[in-house]
Amino acid sequence: MPTSSASARRDGDALVFTGALLRDDVAALWRQLPKTLDGVRRLDVGAVERIDSAGLALLAELAARAGNAVSVNGAPTGLAELRAAYRLDPSLGFAA
Repeated sequence: MPTSSASARRDGDALVFTGALLRDDVAALWRQLPKTLDGVRRLDVGAVERIDSAGLALLAELAARAGNAVSVNGAPTGLAELRAAYRLDPSLGFAA
């Protein structure tokens, strides 16, 4: 089984992601994430190389679980296009 190229770690009020947030990596990444999102205010994707719809779904779910009061820092390849396609605002909530 190949290893995931994606990782996440807690750093203060941020979840910091690295690698590529792609479909094959998302399931493994879920198991690495902290059990609680209490206090998370930022999703830092500045070190993410690429993202696909599964990666966006992961981030949007984390943002929702954190109360949609998060900011997303960074702009990996594909994020802007996916946000637009799924009509998500900069905090990854549904745009009105």
